[in-house]
Amino acid sequence: MIVLGLTGGIGMGKSTVAKMFAAHGIPCFNADAAVHQLQAPGGRAIPALARAFPGTVNNGVLDRSKLRALVLRDNAAMRRLEAIMHPMVYREEEKFRTAAFRAHRRAVLLDIPLLFEAGGYRRVHRTITVSCPRDVQIARVLKRGLPLAQIEAIIARQMPDAEKRRRAGHVIPTGLSKFHAQRAVRHIIEDLRK
Repeated sequence: MIVLGLTGGIGMGKSTVAKMFAAHGIPCFNADAAVHQLQAPGGRAIPALARAFPGTVNNGVLDRSKLRALVLRDNAAMRRLEAIMHPMVYREEEKFRTAAFRAHRRAVLLDIPLLFEAGGYRRVHRTITVSCPRDVQIARVLKRGLPLAQIEAIIARQMPDAEKRRRAGHVIPTGLSKFHAQRAVRHIIEDLRK
């Protein structure tokens, strides 16, 4: 089974590109969706987060904006959060990969924002980075309702786009039309079929 690793900064278009791969029959594991599920009320991460970050969990519900604000300004808090979440997300990824293998899938896509930073690139056969101009990236994230200062803080903590593009085996441009991204996805899939 061929394992593809998809990455890119916030607002770069990972989810859109993952849907394009899914439309070609390649199932996708979304690390961000796994985080949301683990941090949802009753999620496996809630008890550990309540212990590690007092005041961020109230009646079993995580205040994500409070946690985000805390970890964006404190490197030690970010490391604590990653130490809790990364192993849990990895276990979810393993379950996904095992199910795909048992279903005789020929390829899967792992949508992992920190693919390079957290070492996930070692678990994939090919790396793919989505990339767009910074102004397009910021405009997309502003539509989600995050304040500009928080967006810039998130971008500053992520590996620079140029470095992700340098490390990737494939780069998919997402700042042009969807047609350009779809064509790049088709080229990757055709290459895999060879």
